[in-house]
Amino acid sequence: MTAQGRTPVPVPSGETREVSEVHRQTALRRGLALVAGVALLLVGIALLVLPGPGLLLVLAGLLVLSDQFPALARYVDPVRERAMRAAQESVASPVRITGAALTAAALLAAGLFWGLMPELPLGGWPTGAGLILSSLLLVALLVYSYRTMRGSRSG
Repeated sequence: MTAQGRTPVPVPSGETREVSEVHRQTALRRGLALVAGVALLLVGIALLVLPGPGLLLVLAGLLVLSDQFPALARYVDPVRERAMRAAQESVASPVRITGAALTAAALLAAGLFWGLMPELPLGGWPTGAGLILSSLLLVALLVYSYRTMRGSRSG
């Protein structure tokens, strides 16, 4: 025990750290997972109403959260199955692909507009960057869905 009454704990590097530092790092890791998981869930939920594969982000959020909060693990498999079906459905027809691409273009345009017009409500680059990021995320998810579907058709 140290002078302050804390027990040193061995860490992988071979040195010892006090318990309070280990708990702080665990709490920090858990907090970051919570923030990242909730952010992914919220963006995924927003994409559920857009013509894009929002369930993939909901799944990603659940995977991040279930790593730190095991009670959420029971939701991963059902959401994974539905997310994979939704990813395939989102690129199943040219109309759906076009709708998603137009939504991504609209998000990008809105992001640039909001970024360049700070006098708008919530105007400025923080809002604009969020919209642009959503657009890029939608495009990335569409590309992933398209490649996944094309691979499952040929396989």
